[in-house]
Amino acid sequence: MEVTLLGTGDTTGTPTVGCDCETCRLAEERDVERTRFSVHIENERTGECLLIDASPDFRYQFLRDEVSLPDAAIITHIHFDHLDGLGNVFRLLRHLDVYAADETDPETGKTVAETVDADYHYLDAVTVHPRTPLEPFSTCGLEVTLVPVVHPPLVCYGLAVEDPETGAKLSITGDTSYAIPDDSRAVLADPNLLLAEAIVPAHLAEKHPIGGRHEGPDGIPRTFGTKHMTREGALALADELAAERTRLVHLAHFYPAEEAFEEPLAVDGERYSL
Repeated sequence: MEVTLLGTGDTTGTPTVGCDCETCRLAEERDVERTRFSVHIENERTGECLLIDASPDFRYQFLRDEVSLPDAAIITHIHFDHLDGLGNVFRLLRHLDVYAADETDPETGKTVAETVDADYHYLDAVTVHPRTPLEPFSTCGLEVTLVPVVHPPLVCYGLAVEDPETGAKLSITGDTSYAIPDDSRAVLADPNLLLAEAIVPAHLAEKHPIGGRHEGPDGIPRTFGTKHMTREGALALADELAAERTRLVHLAHFYPAEEAFEEPLAVDGERYSL
């Protein structure tokens, strides 16, 4: 698998429009960026490509990183920064299989798959395939398993992607707090590469209206508010999952400039061969 990090930022990206903070200025000076989240996976054995989440920055990301258009896509949840790029397939693709979870969300009364199908009913190219979390399925010659995570108030999913021929494994946490269920952790465990969301460093939890949660033995919060992991939470999870390599993604421009581009925080365009 050739894995390209198309988008490593949160909902506003870095640099953020209209922002003059030190972190955004430093990103411009270094000519690095974090657009809205998306991951491109090429199965080099079959020549097929799988897209994880459709960023609103779809067009720009594909032009910038010169990756092939996808043969299939997976949508982890229905927040716009992970979904709205699907509209970009219009006139670009004749067919795109889109996979999403089939569990009904109490908040919306629909599954992720049903929402995607309804929102993009006008795109003849898009065919939505509901899939049951924790049940593996195949696409692009790869085995994929969606796993429930915790991103209230909406249902959200992480996933594991494995090459059945080589055994290479990529795990993606999705947008989540640290409180990922045990059965999901079991699926995500032992990856060659873990992409873990880590919206801010733990010391910024005090700025959240409800603070931090899921403190570790050191008292440091592993969840920022209720919906996202802190950097420290993501790294603790990586240790628990025995990840061979970890890159932190879905990063906000609220990281202080002296921390914002330090390891293992990812930036757009990184590539990994698994």
